[in-house]
Amino acid sequence: MRKLLVTGGAGFIGSNFVHHVISHSDDHVTVLDKLTYAGNRASLEGLPEDRLTFVQGDIADAALVDELFSAADAVVHFAAESHNDNSLHDPRPFLDTNIIGTYTLLEAARRHDTRLHHISTDEVYGDLELDDPARFTETTPYNPSSPYSSTKAGSDLLVRAWVRSFGVRATISNCSNNYGPYQHVEKFIPRQITNVIRGVRPRLYGKGENVRDWIHADDHSSAVLTILDKGALGETYLIGADGEKSNKEVVELILTTMGVSADAYDHVTDRAGHDLRYAIDSTRLRDELGWRPAYADFEAGIAATIDWYRANEDWWAPSKDATEAFYATKGQ
Repeated sequence: MRKLLVTGGAGFIGSNFVHHVISHSDDHVTVLDKLTYAGNRASLEGLPEDRLTFVQGDIADAALVDELFSAADAVVHFAAESHNDNSLHDPRPFLDTNIIGTYTLLEAARRHDTRLHHISTDEVYGDLELDDPARFTETTPYNPSSPYSSTKAGSDLLVRAWVRSFGVRATISNCSNNYGPYQHVEKFIPRQITNVIRGVRPRLYGKGENVRDWIHADDHSSAVLTILDKGALGETYLIGADGEKSNKEVVELILTTMGVSADAYDHVTDRAGHDLRYAIDSTRLRDELGWRPAYADFEAGIAATIDWYRANEDWWAPSKDATEAFYATKGQ
């Protein structure tokens, strides 16, 4: 039985990964999570107690991190401040967590020679033109455009430097936009779904032409586990499921799937520095490690996600009002 430490394991993508690991392996998982507004202990409810240990704490706490690394066979690092709007409002937490926190983990991995997998984002590459046939690859130059993406780019570079300079046994993955269960209602897809559930018209930045490459969180989880088990040390893998959709297409799909007119939404002022298009080329991951996404049908994935939010209002309702109050102050 492998002992896995998962940072940020009570957050959206991290909690989905914990569920996946416990369902698809014999590993014991220790979750380290600060439980900021984006972390929710309830996202781990129902998992077997003998397979899961939960520790509330900060990845920048060197003593705590060292103690946990000393008992871990491998570490998967999801913990991050991750919301672009919040990074524009107050960048400091993004520096503290994404830069200092990652540095703290790398130093612990160095001391204990612990296998580390670092989770990153396609936003480190900046954006592509809407009519550009290109997609991001492992060799695409970094060009971040927000405090969030720049701190994630910085954390990636720290990992690469610790691999090269100190021999840390690490891999990196950059993934496209995730959707699925347990995602905070501040994010694009759950915000629209929960608005419709409450009879509120969704709001769309600008014209809604911005394109994102969507992947179900279950597929991200299976890819990360594949990289942890089979990935070459020191290498980067891009995770994507060929799910390019404009924000307008996504909102209209959510509305029609929920039985509402496709045009029942409002446009609001676009976000500052809003990236145009993300697109992932995951050829390397598929060819070298044999990974394939299970949710190839985006419409089916959205329908399943809608069903989850309808069935789990107790999970998301406590944070909904505060989230919408925050957006209201910005006219969004």
